[in-house]
Amino acid sequence: MDNKPNKHAPAVIEMAGVWVSLDSQTILEDIHLVVYETDFIGLIGPNGGGKTTLLKTLIGLLQPTAGKIRIMGKSVADGRCQIGYVPQSVEFDRQFPIRAWEVVQMGLLGCRKPFRPISPEERAVIEYALEQVEMEEFGQRAIGELSVGQRQRVYIARALTSQPQILLLDEPTASVDPQAASKIYDLLRRINRTVTIVMVSHDMNVVSSYVKSIGCLNRRLHYHGKKEVTQDMMYAIYKCPIDLIAHGLPHRVLSAHEERGDKHA
Repeated sequence: MDNKPNKHAPAVIEMAGVWVSLDSQTILEDIHLVVYETDFIGLIGPNGGGKTTLLKTLIGLLQPTAGKIRIMGKSVADGRCQIGYVPQSVEFDRQFPIRAWEVVQMGLLGCRKPFRPISPEERAVIEYALEQVEMEEFGQRAIGELSVGQRQRVYIARALTSQPQILLLDEPTASVDPQAASKIYDLLRRINRTVTIVMVSHDMNVVSSYVKSIGCLNRRLHYHGKKEVTQDMMYAIYKCPIDLIAHGLPHRVLSAHEERGDKHA
């Protein structure tokens, strides 16, 4: 499969001069980003750098204080039904009697009329979402009985039930063992054949093996649609020298990234 972003494809996310502040503190500063159809972007950066804030802004949970955002050529309010979102952590009572199938069903609630019975077509969508993440045999299992990796795949299936054009993931393997994480990344690679993915992660070595391009975010975004991460990019976001170490994984460090005036998109 081609592992490069396709800039000849239509843009599905456009951010221009976006600023976001919380409690009078600037979290995102002058963000410029264009995401194309079937891109797979990995966002890295320090804690508190604004990665989760960026995802929440794209789905309308947070409002920008300045700038414009277009989703599939529409406003966030009109375009967010085209987005599936998997948050970093999902809090739940493990004793609560809810099945994996019912958790996945929740993905239909955002963009459908409330209190409407589930149609046969929607049931088929739920079953297909479970099949996509290889969890169809666990659909009737209580969510609290599943392993962390299995639950994460269920949450991805929940995001897929809305049949999104875009999938946003916030640290999808943060609490998952390496074997389960590898399965999740392989799953995302398959999904990416038809769905655009933007993923936040701290695991740069693994990210560089699976994504098509990498962005570095610490209030400002350093992104040029490429997969290479340079020492200059690391210094720009961490403000100190960083050693880049690869443990048997594909890894490249090329020339320093170029600045575009005073904008870092």
